[in-house]
Amino acid sequence: MRSPRRKPVTAIEPGLPLIPLKLTKSAAFSNLVEVVVPQRTPEQLVLSPHNIRTFLGLMEEFRGADLLRRHGLTIRSKLLFCGPPGCGKTLTAEVFAHELGLPLIVARLDAIISSFLGETATNIRKVFETAADQPCVLFLDEFDALARARADGSEHNELRRVVNSLLMLIDRFKGKGFLVAATNLEESLDAAIWRRFDEVVVFDLPSQREIRRLFELKLKNFPAPFSLAEKAARLKGMSFADVERICDNAIKRSILKRSRSLLEAEFDSSIREGLRRKDIRARLPQR
Repeated sequence: MRSPRRKPVTAIEPGLPLIPLKLTKSAAFSNLVEVVVPQRTPEQLVLSPHNIRTFLGLMEEFRGADLLRRHGLTIRSKLLFCGPPGCGKTLTAEVFAHELGLPLIVARLDAIISSFLGETATNIRKVFETAADQPCVLFLDEFDALARARADGSEHNELRRVVNSLLMLIDRFKGKGFLVAATNLEESLDAAIWRRFDEVVVFDLPSQREIRRLFELKLKNFPAPFSLAEKAARLKGMSFADVERICDNAIKRSILKRSRSLLEAEFDSSIREGLRRKDIRARLPQR
């Protein structure tokens, strides 16, 4: 008897109802975070099959958390997102929160990082305490700004103390939701940071298959009467954000030409502009 074929992993499961969030009304604290009610869904997201399986596993653990805890087990709740800019880290954090029915607390690093001695560590602690107090997804974008390597000679003692405090807070994080940190500069993170996270999720530049999938999403209401496979091959090395910008520009130009479908000439023109932007970025000094 032949075993049934394994169904390919293509989508994240339907989301749970949103859990309401209760935050302190302190003006000082409100400036440290932005509370987002997640709206975006998996239909707006393109992930690699490996990352889809990772998130499905995390969601399954979250939904079965009580059962796992009765067996003395903990669920994975601390995630580090790495990869180039424009590859879906922020969007994935929102979709993940949406599917779990959790509000998204986005830490505002411009407000958290202070020039006053000791205040940055205090601000970080306030944010962690709130996230540990109730179910939510705490999202720390540009995480390298807080967790830069302590061995870096350019960093002063205050930032080294911030990293020490951050390591302790991550260790002690036992929230009812998730801590998600994201960085484009993973090579600059302190070496001790990595082992504090339960999962490290890598967001690579899209493959041609993923670019074609993004074409399908972006052009579902504005059909292209020409083959997109050759177009996807020309966009190798671009980020998801780059591809989205190309699609949006081509759609706008086609609409302005009074066309009800995507014009190939406008799409090609948008691709050329996208490639020119990519060349300009390549000339800029890398941080």
